Amino acid sequence: MVFSSTLFIFQFLPVALILYYIVPKKAKNLVLVIVSLFFYSWGEFRYFPIMIATIAVNYYCALGMEWYGHKKGVRKLLLAAALVVSFGFLFVFKYLGFFTENINFFLPDLLPRVNLVLPLGISFYTFQTLSYTIDVYKRKIKPDSNIIDIAAFVALFPALIAGPIVRYTDIAKELKEHRITAAGLDDGMEDFIIGLAKKVIIANNIGALWTEIEYLGFDSISTGLAWLAALGFSLQIYFDFSGYSQMAIGIGKMLGFNFPKNFDNPYSSRSVTEFWRRWHMTLGSWFREYVYFPLGGSRKGNFRTVLNLFIVWALTGLWHGASWNFVLWGLFFFALLTIEKFGIQNTLDKSKVFSRIYIIVILIVGWMLFAITDFGDLLTFLTKMFVPTFITDDAPVGIIYYLRNYAVIIAIGCWFSTKFSSEFYKNKIRTRRVLRNALLVVLFLLSVAYLVDSTYNPFLYFRF
Repeated sequence: MVFSSTLFIFQFLPVALILYYIVPKKAKNLVLVIVSLFFYSWGEFRYFPIMIATIAVNYYCALGMEWYGHKKGVRKLLLAAALVVSFGFLFVFKYLGFFTENINFFLPDLLPRVNLVLPLGISFYTFQTLSYTIDVYKRKIKPDSNIIDIAAFVALFPALIAGPIVRYTDIAKELKEHRITAAGLDDGMEDFIIGLAKKVIIANNIGALWTEIEYLGFDSISTGLAWLAALGFSLQIYFDFSGYSQMAIGIGKMLGFNFPKNFDNPYSSRSVTEFWRRWHMTLGSWFREYVYFPLGGSRKGNFRTVLNLFIVWALTGLWHGASWNFVLWGLFFFALLTIEKFGIQNTLDKSKVFSRIYIIVILIVGWMLFAITDFGDLLTFLTKMFVPTFITDDAPVGIIYYLRNYAVIIAIGCWFSTKFSSEFYKNKIRTRRVLRNALLVVLFLLSVAYLVDSTYNPFLYFRF
């Protein structure tokens, strides 16, 4: 079954909200668990027990740390058990096939081939759950004795499939109070509609360009078309992921939760360092808190700082996918972050023009490492980008054809990926209530029309 998360949320949301609103406060978390597990099971019922097991193991391990608070060895053992089970599920379903494939490359047919389907959202809910258990171990929070509340935290359906990664400390108070306000509903609907429009109107339309170029074949394209396609993918992944995150944040507000911000105009950055403070902010925060700082961060000298960055970015690449191109993508940014930290950051800070050109080129190239899993295809595409190639006689179409079809949506995407568009909306439109409401109605109707009419509705972070 092909599961369209955007379309299903759109259909599922009204019923979920009504049920959540009408039940008494004491029953809201139970309803939230039921509707979240129904949402998850509709997309991937066979992996439903994995989420339940992850919740149960982390719940009881956290409680055990409280019961045996005076026994350091027992607490460490319980933390290890939670880590082994949670990461064990993630490893088996996401990475076992990758590791067996690489072992068999050097030792043919040593291990049986593994080809498991990745459970929906397992990378997100694994990190989310472990943040709770690790914080209990560090005594930053007390364990919650109510398993329904913990299940509601882990299985929250808005953020379940693709984040943002919500920590228990982000919503612990809201899980108990369930304060639903008119302002929260209003802001939530605004975020949901804008996120939906980003995903359906911009990301899906721009994404069709990259799909067409892949189908055409990288051997057949010119340098100009390669850059246009790469730009298209860079815009697609931003509006696809940030749109879904904003939808999740909006639904959270409608349910009385304030999820952390996940994107902050990342394409307005002037360095890779700044970009990663603005892109997928909850993932970056998770790695800093639970990997980089425990390793020593930047407190133990330059060598350890570089080593710690290397570990974090190798893991960040692997988190995104069980493929060497994702590892290369992570190490690419590790190298750039290291160069900036120990070399060119001051130059970037002083030059507005150079820094803008630098970050645009770096990000476009970086997204190609992310998008193309086959190294042969990747080399072909990068060669097309940097070795001038003009359209050949056997190439079916050139860049002019694609500019005619995609120039408008790319221009729209470029504008709305800058901080200027968000500032314009905040200062010129949002302050005028009638204009803001009229715009939201138009965006909502257009998004519905696209959802109903289009069969092209991918989600790039769907299987992470």
